[in-house]
Amino acid sequence: IGSARKTVLRLLGLVREECAEGVGYFHLRNPLSSRSTATSDKDRRRLKLRGLLPAGHVPLKAQVENVMRHLRSLPRDIDKYSYLQTLHDNYEALYYAVLLDYTVECMPLVYTPTVGQACQEWHSLHRHTPKGMYLSLEDIGHVREALQNWPHKKVTAVVVTDGERILGLGDLGVNGMGIPIGKLALYTACGGIHPAETLPVQLDTGTDNEALRSDPAYMGLKQSRERSERYDELVQEFVTAVKEKYGANTLIQFEDFGNQNAFRLLERFRGDTCLFNDDIQGTAAVALAGLLAAQKLTGRPLAAERFLFYGAGEAGAGIADLIAAYIAIHHGTTVEDARGRIFMMDSRGLLVSSRTDKLAHHKLNFVRDAPPCKELLECVTQIKPTALIGVAAVGGAFTEEVVKAMVTVQDELAAGEAGERLPVVMALSNPTSKAECTAQQAYS
Repeated sequence: IGSARKTVLRLLGLVREECAEGVGYFHLRNPLSSRSTATSDKDRRRLKLRGLLPAGHVPLKAQVENVMRHLRSLPRDIDKYSYLQTLHDNYEALYYAVLLDYTVECMPLVYTPTVGQACQEWHSLHRHTPKGMYLSLEDIGHVREALQNWPHKKVTAVVVTDGERILGLGDLGVNGMGIPIGKLALYTACGGIHPAETLPVQLDTGTDNEALRSDPAYMGLKQSRERSERYDELVQEFVTAVKEKYGANTLIQFEDFGNQNAFRLLERFRGDTCLFNDDIQGTAAVALAGLLAAQKLTGRPLAAERFLFYGAGEAGAGIADLIAAYIAIHHGTTVEDARGRIFMMDSRGLLVSSRTDKLAHHKLNFVRDAPPCKELLECVTQIKPTALIGVAAVGGAFTEEVVKAMVTVQDELAAGEAGERLPVVMALSNPTSKAECTAQQAYS
C-alpha cells in the first residue's frame, strides 16, 4: 500500500512527459492529467484554465469524501461500479485516491463480485470512452500498427483475455474487457504500478454466446469463436508485438481463457516470455497460501492432508499441481507420490481409471484407481478427504450435508486421538453467485 500511495502521489504531481498533457480544456479532459478543482492557482494560470473551473479550491481529501457519500447513496452494486468507472474514465487521481483510502469497501465494486455482472452487461454499460485495446481477427497482420495507436510509450504490465471463460460465467466475448480493466486498476491501487504503464487488452476471436451475438448492441465480431490456426496467429502476433514495442520484461498476464487454450498457450510462451496465467498459476499461489495458513488451525502438515477437488479445470489443476510441487520440495517425496493424495471431480464425477470418456490432458495426472462416484456427497464419504476445495463454479454445491460429512470424516479419522480434528473447506469459485458455499454457511 505504501508503494501504491507513492504512485498516486506521483500521479497527482507533474504529468509524465509521454502523457502529452496539453493545456486548457484538453488538459481537463485528460484523465491522467486533470486535477479538477484541486488545481492550484499557479497551475490554473500555467495551464490556461481560467474560466474553466470554479473559483474555489476543493482539496483531494474532500473530493474523496464527496465521492464516497454519493457512492453509498446508490442502491445497487452495479450502479456503484458504473459511477466508479465514470470517475476512472475522467479523473484517475481521484479514482485511485478513493481506492487507496477505501480499499476494503471499493475492491468488491471494482473487481469481483461486481465485475462479473458488469461484464455480462458490458455492451449496455459501455461509456464510449477509450479504455484498453481491442484486437480482433481482422487485425491479423496489423497488430504492431494497432499498438502504435496506444498513447503511452512505456508499458510494464499487460492483462489480456479472449473472453471465453469469464469468471464462472462462461463465454462473454468482448464483454470480458471488464476483467483486464479491473485487474489492472488493482495493480495500481495495491501494487503501485503507474496507470499509464498498464494496458488492458481484449482479443476478439468471436463468441459462442449466441444471445450476445444476436444483440444489436454487442460490440464484438458477430461470429462463432475461431478455433483454427488464425486464433494462434493472432495470439502469436500480439505477444511478439508487445515484446518488440515495450520490451521483453513487460509482464503479460493471461486471464480467463478457456481450458482448451489456457494450458497450451502457457506451455507455448512460458519459456521465452515474461508471462503467467492467472487462473492456473495466480489462483494456485493464493490457494496454497491459504492451505499453509490453515496448518495453524489443523495442526497437520500439508503432506498429511487428503484433498478432494470439486472441479477439474484451470484453477483446479493449477492448485493441485502446486500443492504436489510444494509437498515434494518441503516433505522429501516425489511429485508423483504427492499427487497420490489428490482426488479430483469434474462434471461427470471422480477422475478414475475406469472412465471411458476421453479426459483432457491436464486431468490425466489425477486419475485414480478407485471406485467410480458421481455425486459430491458420495465422493466425500468414499474418499474421506481432510480438505475439500471447490473450483467448479457450481453455486451452493457445498450443501449442509456435504459440510457435515466433512466433519464426520474428521471425527472418524480422529478416533483415539486427543483433541478436535478440523476439516479444511475452501469454496473458491467466483463471482459470489457461483461460490460453492459462503464462509457463514460453512461455519454455521
